[in-house]
Amino acid sequence: MKDKPFSRYYLLSCISVLIVSYYPLSMGVRVITSMIADGTVTKENYPKYIIPYTPICIAIIVSVILMPLCINLFKRFALLGGASIATGIFFAAEFLFERKVVISKTETVTKLEDWQMYMCYIPPEGWGETATTYKTQTAVDILMGDYNPAFKLHFYMISVLLIITILNCLYGFGQMVKNGEKKRLKSLILQSVCSFAFLGLCVLACFTAFWRDGSVQVSLLSATLMAAFFILFGVTCGVFVGSFPLEKRKFFSIWIPSIAASIMTFLMYIGEMILLNGHLYRFSVGFIFSGLPGIIFAPIDLLIILAAACMTALIFISLERSY
Repeated sequence: MKDKPFSRYYLLSCISVLIVSYYPLSMGVRVITSMIADGTVTKENYPKYIIPYTPICIAIIVSVILMPLCINLFKRFALLGGASIATGIFFAAEFLFERKVVISKTETVTKLEDWQMYMCYIPPEGWGETATTYKTQTAVDILMGDYNPAFKLHFYMISVLLIITILNCLYGFGQMVKNGEKKRLKSLILQSVCSFAFLGLCVLACFTAFWRDGSVQVSLLSATLMAAFFILFGVTCGVFVGSFPLEKRKFFSIWIPSIAASIMTFLMYIGEMILLNGHLYRFSVGFIFSGLPGIIFAPIDLLIILAAACMTALIFISLERSY
C-alpha cells in the first residue's frame, strides 16, 4: 500500500518523459531510417539539432525507467547512480551519432559532427544555397576554420547540466513520494523552474540561434537573450548544487552554490571562445562591451558572470529565510 503513490508517480514520470521526448526521438528515428535505407542523410532531410537532444532524451528516459532500481540499490545516492548511468548513455549515443551519421550536400559528404559545427556558424536563414559564401560576410574570419572537436565543449556542458538537473527533479520528487521526506520540496520546485526555463531557452536557441546574423557584434534582442541564457545556465547549476546542503552553514548553503554558478557561467564563456576561435560575441560598442586589455572578456561579460552568482545567492538567502 505504501508503494502505491510511488508507483503512480513512477508511471506518470515515464509517460511524461516519453511525451516530452517525442520530437527528439522522432528525429533520431528519421535519421537512423535514412542511414539504413540510403547510407546517408541528405541536407534537406536532416532534422535540426539531432545532437545533442536525441541522446539527451535517450539518456533521461533510460535513467527514469531505472529509477526504482536506483532508489532501492543506491538509497540516498540514487541520483548519483541514475545520473552516472544517464551521462554514460548520453556520451555513448552522442559519439555513435557523430561518428556514424553522414550528411550529404550535393557532392559533399561529411560526418554529423562536422555538419553540426557548420550549423553552429551559419544562422538558420543561411542554411540555403547562399550559406557557402556566408563566412566572407563576417567582421572577422571566425567561421568555418579547421575542424576542432573542442568546439563541442559548450554542447556537452549544456547537455550534462540538463540531464543531471532534470533527473535531480524527477529522482528528488520520487524519493519524497517514497519516503515522505519533504525537506527538499522548495529547492526541487525551484530546480524544476530553472531547469525547464533553461531548456526552453535551449530550444529557442536551436531554432533561432537567438537571431544572430553571423557577425561578432549582435543585435540588442540577441544580446539580451544570450545574456539571459548565460545567467540562467549558471543559476541552474547553482540551484542544483545548493539543493543539497540546505539548512547548513551559509558557506555551504549560499556561497558554494553562488561560486558554482559563476564558475559554470565562466566555463560557458570559454566554450563560446573555443567555438569562435578565440573571440566572443559583442553586445554593442563602447568600453563596457569591448574586451579589456590583456583579456578577451569585456566588462559586460564579467558582470554577467557576477550576476549569475548574485542571483543564486539571493535565491538561497530567500530560501533559507522561508525555512
